[in-house]
Amino acid sequence: MAAPGFQLALLSLVIFAVASSAAAAGACSSVTFSSNRVYAACSDLPHLSSSLHWSFDAAAATLSLAFVAPPPKPEGWIAWAINPTADGMIGSQALIAFHQPNGSMGVRTYNITGYGPIAEGAIEFQTSDLAAEYSGGSMRIFGKVKLPAGTTAVKQVWQVGSSVADGVPQQHATEQENLQSKGKLDLIKGAVSVSEISSSRNKNVHGVLNAIIGYGVGVGGWATGLSLGSKSKGIEYTTHRSIGMALFSLATLQVFALFLRPNKDHKYRFYWNIYHHLVGYTVIILGIVNVFEGLDILGVDHKWRAGYIIAICILGGIALFLEVATWIVVLKRKSNGSTKPYGESSSNGVQKPLSV
Repeated sequence: MAAPGFQLALLSLVIFAVASSAAAAGACSSVTFSSNRVYAACSDLPHLSSSLHWSFDAAAATLSLAFVAPPPKPEGWIAWAINPTADGMIGSQALIAFHQPNGSMGVRTYNITGYGPIAEGAIEFQTSDLAAEYSGGSMRIFGKVKLPAGTTAVKQVWQVGSSVADGVPQQHATEQENLQSKGKLDLIKGAVSVSEISSSRNKNVHGVLNAIIGYGVGVGGWATGLSLGSKSKGIEYTTHRSIGMALFSLATLQVFALFLRPNKDHKYRFYWNIYHHLVGYTVIILGIVNVFEGLDILGVDHKWRAGYIIAICILGGIALFLEVATWIVVLKRKSNGSTKPYGESSSNGVQKPLSV
C-alpha cells in the first residue's frame, strides 16, 4: 500500500522541480518595458540579479538591447558593456546608467582603458536610442549598438555600483558576484555562456580536493604513529613524536585557512599570503626532518637514506625552478600592467574592479 503513495510523492516532487526550473528560467520573459519595447530573446544573467533582453538584426549588424539590474543603492549605477578584445572590464565599451545632476536617468558611454578613474567618451561602436529608467529598485539601460559586419557573438561585461560623485561612477564592490560578472553572448542562438566562471570553479575544486587528499594521507600516517606508540610501552621517541604533533597541528591549520582566504583584492590578502607561505614552508621542512628521524629509528640501510636525499634534491630543484619561473611571470605582468591589452583578467580568471 505504501508504493502508490511513494510514487505520488515522487511524481509531485518531479513536477515541482520542473515547474520551479521553468519559472526560474523564464523570469526575464515576465519583464515588460515602457514605450512598447519588445525583444526577441532574453537571459537571466548568473550574477548581480540582472537580465539582458535583446533583438539582433544580422543583416544590419544592429543589436537592440535592454539591461536590467538593481544598483546597491538608489544613487548608484549599472553598466553593460561589450569587450571587443578580451573578457574582462579593461577594454570594454560600456554603457553606464545613473541619475543625472538634474535628477533624471541617463546613459553615458565609456571606453574603459584602465583600473583608475573613468571618463565619459566615445566608444568603438556606434550607438543610438540610448535611454535609462529607474523603477521598483532596478535600473534599466536601453539602446542600439551597431556591430561589425558578420558579428554573431560578443563578450559582455556587466556591473553595478553604489555611488556616483560629480557625475562620475565610483568603484564597485569586489565580491565574487561583481568580479565574475562577464560571459559570452551568442546573438544567433540566443545563449549566454560563462565558461570562464566554470573554469575558475573547477580549478578551485581541483586544488581543494588535492589539498584534502594530501592532508588525509598525512593524518593517516599520524594516526598510525599514535597507534604504534600506544603499543610500544616504555619506548618513546620524543623528538619524532613532537615533530609529528606539530606537523599535524600546522597542516590542520593550513587546510582550514583555505576556507578563510580573502579575495585577491582584499586588503588582508597580502598578510594571508605571508602566513600561508610561512606555514607551508615550515611544514615542508619539519616533514623532511621527521622522515630522517624515522629512518634513524628504523635503523635502515644507508641506501634508503641516500635514496631519500636524492628524491628530496630532485623535488627541491623542481620546486625552485617553478618558484623562479612564477616570480618572473609575476614581475613581467606588473611591469607591463599599464600597457596590457584591454580586458585582461587577474590570475584567478576574474576581472579586476574599477577604482578611483
